[in-house]
Amino acid sequence: MAIVLGKPGLDGLNEVVGVLREWQDDGAPMQLHPGDLGWFWRSGAEATAAAIRTWSRNGRILAIGLLDGPALLRLTITPDAQQEEQLARQLIEDVTEPERGVLPEGKADIEAPVGALVQDLLCEDGWNSEEPWTPLRRDLTEPVNAPGMRIEVVGPERAHVYAAVHRAAFDGSRFTDERWHAMAAGSPYADARCLVAYDDRGNAVAAVTVWSAGPGRPGLLEPMGVHRQHRRQGYGEAISVAAAAALQELGSSSALVCTPSANAGAIATYRSAGFRQRPEVRDRHRDA
Repeated sequence: MAIVLGKPGLDGLNEVVGVLREWQDDGAPMQLHPGDLGWFWRSGAEATAAAIRTWSRNGRILAIGLLDGPALLRLTITPDAQQEEQLARQLIEDVTEPERGVLPEGKADIEAPVGALVQDLLCEDGWNSEEPWTPLRRDLTEPVNAPGMRIEVVGPERAHVYAAVHRAAFDGSRFTDERWHAMAAGSPYADARCLVAYDDRGNAVAAVTVWSAGPGRPGLLEPMGVHRQHRRQGYGEAISVAAAAALQELGSSSALVCTPSANAGAIATYRSAGFRQRPEVRDRHRDA
C-alpha cells in the first residue's frame, strides 16, 4: 500500500502532537518530542503547521518531520517501522527530491533516530555525519529534591520576565512576550511549564521550559538558559533540578535534554543536576 507524504494543516496539528506523545519511550533513542513542536509554536500555529510533514499509510501516520529551519528536517519514525525498507526508501526519495517540498536543493541536514534504517540509507546516499550532540536523561522514579532557591512558574502576566531572561541567555534571541503567548496557546503547552529562578536579591537569573508527553513517558527540557550576567553560580544546576521536579509533578517517567557535545559546560551542568549522559547522536549532512 502506498505511503503518502502530507502536510497536516491547522486541523491536523493536534493529531500529530498526539501521535508524537505515543511514540515517546524511555528505551528509545533521542527523537523528536511533542515539546519540540511546542517550542516551535512560538512562531504561531500557522507557521508550525507549515513546517510539519507526515508520512502515512492507510490513514496511519508512520513518520513525522519538523522543518526546524530552511534546510534542517527533524525526523522521527514510529517504533515498529524504523527498520521497514519501503518506508525508509520513500523517506529518502521524498527528502532528496526538492520538488517534493521537504528540503531544498543544496546543503541540508536531517536528524533521525539512531538505529533506524533511514540512517543507513542516508549514509549510502552520500550524507555525512555532522558534529555530535549529547543526550542526557534523569530518571524520575525517585523523589527530586528542591533546588534551594526561589522558582516561579510563569503565567501570562509574567511572560515578560521569562522572555527577558531568555534573551539574556541566548545570543541573538528574539523571544518576546508575544511569542510566549503564541507558544502557550499551542496544544503541547497544556502539559508544559515555564520556570524562572531568582537569586537572593530578587533577580531573575535562569529560565527553562519543560514539556510532558503524558504520564509514564519521558519529558523534555527545551530550552534552558542562564542569564549571561549570572553564570557560574550554580543557577543552571538549580533550574535543571527544578525542571526535573516539575516534570515529575506532571507524571513524566524521566527528564531528557540534548546539547552539542562541544558544549562541555552545559553537559557538566546537567550532570551536576542528576542527568546521565547517553550515547552521542549525529545529524546527517548533505553538501551543496
